Amino acid sequence: MRYEPGNRFFDEMFTPDGAVRPHYQGVQGYIDRQGVAEFQRRHRLLDLAFRNQGITFTVYGDAQGTERTFPFDPVPRIIPAAEWAHLEAGLTQRVRALNAFLNDIYCDAQILGDGVIPAELVYTSAHFRREVHGLKVPQGLYTHIVGTDLIRDEKGEYLVLEDNLRSPSGVSYLLANRQAMTRIYPGMFEGQGVRPVGHYATALLALLQSISPRENGTVVVLTPGMYNSAYFEHAYLAQQMGVELVEGRDLFVDGGRVWMRTTGGRQQVDVIYRRIDDDFLDPLTFRPDSALGVAGLVEVYRQGRVAIANAIGTGVADDKAVYAYVPDMIRYYLNEAPLLNNVPTYLGWNADHLEHMLAHADELVFKAVGEAGGYGMLLGPYATREEVETYLVKVRANPREFIAQPVVGLSRHPTFYPDTGLFEPAHVDLRPYILCGQEVTIVPGGLTRVALRRGSLVVNSSQGGGSKDTWVLDHDGPATPRGMSQLWHGDSQGQSQSQYQGGLGSAPGGQSQSQAQTGGGAQSQSQRYGQSQADAEDWGTPPEDTPTPEDAPGQHSFQQELEKGELGQGGHDGEDR
Repeated sequence: MRYEPGNRFFDEMFTPDGAVRPHYQGVQGYIDRQGVAEFQRRHRLLDLAFRNQGITFTVYGDAQGTERTFPFDPVPRIIPAAEWAHLEAGLTQRVRALNAFLNDIYCDAQILGDGVIPAELVYTSAHFRREVHGLKVPQGLYTHIVGTDLIRDEKGEYLVLEDNLRSPSGVSYLLANRQAMTRIYPGMFEGQGVRPVGHYATALLALLQSISPRENGTVVVLTPGMYNSAYFEHAYLAQQMGVELVEGRDLFVDGGRVWMRTTGGRQQVDVIYRRIDDDFLDPLTFRPDSALGVAGLVEVYRQGRVAIANAIGTGVADDKAVYAYVPDMIRYYLNEAPLLNNVPTYLGWNADHLEHMLAHADELVFKAVGEAGGYGMLLGPYATREEVETYLVKVRANPREFIAQPVVGLSRHPTFYPDTGLFEPAHVDLRPYILCGQEVTIVPGGLTRVALRRGSLVVNSSQGGGSKDTWVLDHDGPATPRGMSQLWHGDSQGQSQSQYQGGLGSAPGGQSQSQAQTGGGAQSQSQRYGQSQADAEDWGTPPEDTPTPEDAPGQHSFQQELEKGELGQGGHDGEDR
C-alpha cells in the first residue's frame, strides 16, 4: 500500500514515522497481496451490490436528484480491544446520565433548582415538550436508542462531538457495510478476530418488546414515508426485526388504544419505534397540519397504553447547547468524573461566550443548535468574509440558537479513491449505536463516516461524505493467523446470507421471542455534585496502479464476478457466504 500519512493529523492506521499500527497489520498484508487492480475491481463490485440492493440515502434540494447510493470505502476502520473498552465505558456512563437528566427535568427538575444547568437554557429549547411534563415513561427510559458522534483530535484523544437522542440514523448502513464486506473481501477477515455486529436487530427488538405495556406486545416502526432521507433504514430495520413498517395513515386511535389497519382487520399496537419528530407525531397535540402522525396518540401515551421509543421530549438533551453540560450531568447524577470529554463549546446565549464567538468567527465552527446532518453550519476558517458576515447576522439576531467550537483536526484514515487508484488520507468520525435499558448494549463498532471530498472536514453523507466498515477486535493486535473455521469470527451465527439477500422486498420473518429487562439510570443526591465538581479534572481551553482486469463488473451479478475472481486465484470455497 502506497500511502503518506503526514504528521499534521492523527492517522488511524499509521504512526507518524510511517509504521503500521499493530492492529492494522493483517489488513495491510491483505491489501498488498490483492494488489491495486484487484482491490479496485472489488471496489466496483461493492458499488454494484449497494446499487442493486437499494442501499441509498436522500439529499434534499439537490438539482442532480435526491436519492443516491450510499458511498462506501472498503478500507476498514479498526479499533483494538483495549481502546474499545474505554469507549464502551465512557458511552455507557454518558447515556445513563442523559436518561437521568431527562427523567429529572420532566419531573422535579432538581438539577435546574440546584443551578447546575441554567433553567432558561432548558425551557427555551425548541425540543422541550411541556405536553409530557410529569408523564411516567415505561421503565423510566426516555432515550432507548442513542447515536453518539465521536471524533479523534490531533493527539489521538476521543472526544464527544454531539449526542443524537431523538431518532439517530445510520445503523442500517453499519449492518449493510459489514454484510457487503464479508462477501466482497472475505479473505480480509481471516484470523483478524473481528467482533460481530449482526445481533443488533435482535437486541433492538428485545429492548422494544421489554417496554410494551402488554406481554408479547405488537411492535411497529413508524416512518414518515418513502421520501424521507432515512427511509431505507426504516424499511431495513423493520424487515430485520420481523415487524411491520407503518405510516401514520396505517394507525388510528379508538377506545383509548392505538390500532393498526391490516388485511385481517385491526390489530392493537403496543410499541412504536418512531422515526418521526415530535412535532409531527400527533396533530391534536403538536402541529395541527401534520399528516404524518396519529391523531390522539399522545393521550394514549399518557394513559400508558402504548410505548414510544425514543420517548417524546428527548430532543431537549441533544440540543447542541445543552450538550455542553453533559459532563456536569455525569458528575451530578452519577458522582463520577467523565470518561469521555466534550469538544470545548461556546454558547451563544452566554454574553461572554457570544463576544468571543463574534470576535473570532473566522477561527471557529458555528452550528445551529437544532440542526442535524451537517446543515446550518459555518466553518469559519474555510468561509469567505461575506459568508461569515451573513452568518453572523443570524447569530446576533438569535444567539440562543447557535454554538461555536474550535476547529478540531479530525483523525485521518487511508481511503481508496477510484479516480486515481491511490490510497489517500481522509478525515473520519465514529457514531457508535447504544441501546439503553437496565443493561446498556453497544454494538461493537459503529458507523465510521468519512469525508470523501479531498481536504474536507465534513463527514455527513448529505455533504459529500461516505462510510467505512468499523471493526472492533477481540485483541489489541497484531492478529494471529487462524484456520478457516475462524473466518467469520461468529458473524455467521447471528446473520445468514439468505437473510440479507432477501432485500427489502422479502416478507418479514417471525418476531423474535427474546426478552430483556430495562430500567432507569441511577441518580445521585444533589449535594454530591459539589464534591465531584471539585474533584473533576480541568481539561483546559480550546485549543502504483495496474491495469484493470478485463472481467470488470457489469456483465454479471457482483456475486458471479467475485466467484470468478476467487476461482482464478484459488480462493477458498464458501468464503462469500
